[in-house]
Amino acid sequence: MSFHTPGPVHPFRWAGLALLSLSLLSSCVAGDYVARTRDVRAAYQSEDYKRALDTLEATARTAVEKDRLLVLFDKGMVLHAAGQWAESNSVLEEAERLSGQLDAISISEEAGALLSNERQRAYRGEDFEKLMISVLQALNYTELGDDEAAMVEVRQVNERLEKMVSDEKKPYEQLAIARYLGGIIREDQRDWDGAYIDYAKAYELEPRLGALVEPLLRLAKLAGRDEAYAELVQKYPDVPHAPLAPGESQVVVVVEAGLAPEKERASRDGGSGGALIEIPEYRDRGRAPVVDVSLDGESRDAVTVTSIADVARVHLNDRVGRMLAKQLAGVAVKAGVAAGIGALTKSDEAGALTFLLLNALNAPDLRSWLSLPAEFQVARFRVKSGSHTVRVRAHGRTTERTVDVKPGRVGLIVVRRY
Repeated sequence: MSFHTPGPVHPFRWAGLALLSLSLLSSCVAGDYVARTRDVRAAYQSEDYKRALDTLEATARTAVEKDRLLVLFDKGMVLHAAGQWAESNSVLEEAERLSGQLDAISISEEAGALLSNERQRAYRGEDFEKLMISVLQALNYTELGDDEAAMVEVRQVNERLEKMVSDEKKPYEQLAIARYLGGIIREDQRDWDGAYIDYAKAYELEPRLGALVEPLLRLAKLAGRDEAYAELVQKYPDVPHAPLAPGESQVVVVVEAGLAPEKERASRDGGSGGALIEIPEYRDRGRAPVVDVSLDGESRDAVTVTSIADVARVHLNDRVGRMLAKQLAGVAVKAGVAAGIGALTKSDEAGALTFLLLNALNAPDLRSWLSLPAEFQVARFRVKSGSHTVRVRAHGRTTERTVDVKPGRVGLIVVRRY
């Protein structure tokens, strides 16, 4: 590639360009949110939530504005895992407001990303991460006993997804956990038909629910959906689903299991002279644990209702085409800047070095909401009304929670397992 007629290059120019490259590269490393929050994640995953929050607060004081949404994401999730439901919702509401503001893309920010890399703009979150705000808020509200507010968040998740699929033509599916949670809330409110519809949608999205289909059969009969009930009984002849007896209740345990996948660098063919374009892709951080849940001497494995790891890949893969187009546009912009430097310095070498330095900064954005779980798992029990102790075990650790449930009602608890 020729930028200008070759000419002598003063050594100070080379030194200046070298210092510029070191400065830019070091600023990328220093501004790496993922690297700077390793201690936060270590404390979080060891269930030392106070230390995780304190460390995150210290990190937030030195964080760049571009990472503000990630700070709010992580703080909201740590508070959620710590059982500080109201405080978590307050932070997640702030994250939702900021996410909406950031969706109004800044032209100058986009231009900066073309010249350098995606990390130079504010992190706006993947589509599924924005949806997770409402899922976590719904769980928080349920723990707080506010079913109405929880249902508002569940509806918001489903409405947003429907808009993404119908209006934006994105290849997404509705989140089965949001539908199943909707079923739990509606059942607790004795809206039998509404609960049946939500459970049925969850089953449609995730057919491998095993014993979790029990309320689907029971409520199909209770709601008078005779045809659907007959089909379900034929399909699940061994699933007992007798009506709740007087004084009988249910306990549902939602387990947030494992670690969300992490973004890493990957290369794709840019389709122009064999040029490789760097993009992010998700890498699993181990398998989600098999979680044993016991109550009143009865024990069972929690069943996966939604794999966030799978959802994350679907959402990111949908963006790959747009990422490739944007990076190819960035290459053209960088070539233009390099040509200008070559003309200004009357040196091919200076122009070529500028082009190389700008492309050296072409790193994919590897930021993501790493405190999310890999899976949402569920276990449910039919019990006598009253107080019960639930034990959740995984990887040698046991968490105990007490739940009080009234006759005919559904008690829900949320537990984080790593």
